[in-house]
Amino acid sequence: MAFMFGTNRDQETFLPTVLDDYIGSNDPVRVYSAFIDAIDFNELGISQVPNAGADSYEPRRMLKLLVYGPSYGDRTSRKLERACRHNLSYMWLMNGLQPTYRTISRFRSDNKDAIAKVLKQCVRMCVSMGLVEGNTLFIDGSKLRANASLDHNLSREDIEKELIKVERHIDELMDDAEKQDQTEADLPSLVETREKIADRQQLADWMKDCLTRIKNEDRPSINRVDPDSVTAKSRQGTHAVHNVQCVTDDKHGLIVHVESVGKPNDNGQLVPQLKAAADNIGHSPKAVGVDSGYFNPVETQTIDDKITVVMPSPQQANDEQNPDKTPPGPFDKSHFQFDKEQDVYICPEGKTLKHRGVDSQRPHRHIYRTDADECNRCPHHGVCTSGHSGRKVTRSDYEDIIRRQEAVYASERGQKIYRRRKQRAEHPFGHWKRNLGAGQLLLRCREKVNAEVSVLATCFNLARMITIMGAAQLIAAFRGI
Repeated sequence: MAFMFGTNRDQETFLPTVLDDYIGSNDPVRVYSAFIDAIDFNELGISQVPNAGADSYEPRRMLKLLVYGPSYGDRTSRKLERACRHNLSYMWLMNGLQPTYRTISRFRSDNKDAIAKVLKQCVRMCVSMGLVEGNTLFIDGSKLRANASLDHNLSREDIEKELIKVERHIDELMDDAEKQDQTEADLPSLVETREKIADRQQLADWMKDCLTRIKNEDRPSINRVDPDSVTAKSRQGTHAVHNVQCVTDDKHGLIVHVESVGKPNDNGQLVPQLKAAADNIGHSPKAVGVDSGYFNPVETQTIDDKITVVMPSPQQANDEQNPDKTPPGPFDKSHFQFDKEQDVYICPEGKTLKHRGVDSQRPHRHIYRTDADECNRCPHHGVCTSGHSGRKVTRSDYEDIIRRQEAVYASERGQKIYRRRKQRAEHPFGHWKRNLGAGQLLLRCREKVNAEVSVLATCFNLARMITIMGAAQLIAAFRGI
């Protein structure tokens, strides 16, 4: 058996002379190109009128590069520059243009707000094609590693100590400047001193801004590399992260909204994410499914009654995670009956627990307690309670909302929707982290991170749309918009 050595590199060949012949008619790169061609750049806020001065790259061509590259794992500007020189699909997409990594990075930074709006236009196209219905939405959050280290975290005390040192240094430089001003006016040493003062003053102003953010946002610390990142614990340990919220549609699992929020958990994110998703789709959903991390009765009561919220309470989630735990005893709170008219609880033995006030630490929780003598004479004293002041039960102001929410989740329809959530909500994050290698973000600060995750979400949607419709039909649909 002989070895195969290939052809002679110096041998002339009859290769296609047109670059377009190298790219198949159903190649995914044609889908990405048609999608960007269908985008309204005026709505994005990107001008397509050339500026005076040196030649610049066409914005639409640059946006094609930034959206197509991450779909195949080329996320950094240097990888995109290399691909434009060596990859036929990139050469076709860019019409042979070869921008440098600095040009690519500068375009992405200058147009971060516009890039963050690309997903919104993608969602509207999906709605017009019938790929997104918006009747049932699922919301989930995932922590993506920030481009920052915890070593750069500064607490309030750390900043205050450094601020004292900086201000003291500024005073010393000011004294030196006054002395030099009297004897060495207009000399280079005085100019250098004034530059140092301006630099130190800028640092002091930044520290004061950080102290203000720590106070206003009630944060334990702030990262000086990426101030918008938060510290959170995950399976991989504790890191600086961005909590990215993602809203998906039930019909095909397409993303309808994505956003980085400045909190390490999902609590309080249900309403804002629901409103943003409804704005992208054009109407409010009929149902929304989320996990127990979003459970917040204060927030839930503000949602329109026409929207069914399927969300397990922390107690229901805990029961599902621990099916083998000991069932509640006969004198558990669940066996106590509440009389709303009399504002009392009735224990399993028929005794009355009257309203005794509110919890001083949590005013929304009301305290109900039996008479001490009556409770101590009960044959079940020691089993129900061992306290000599009587059995105590607490009731939240939001108890009715909690029970109604638990009933919705436990219903047949609620269980059906929640099972769908498990299939739809976590799919995008798995695609980003495993297929696109985007477990760690490249950009810093929330505005740039929102632009980055908007591109990732668009890449996910386009990949799903190609699977659903096929490349040829999808290209035709984009051209018809």
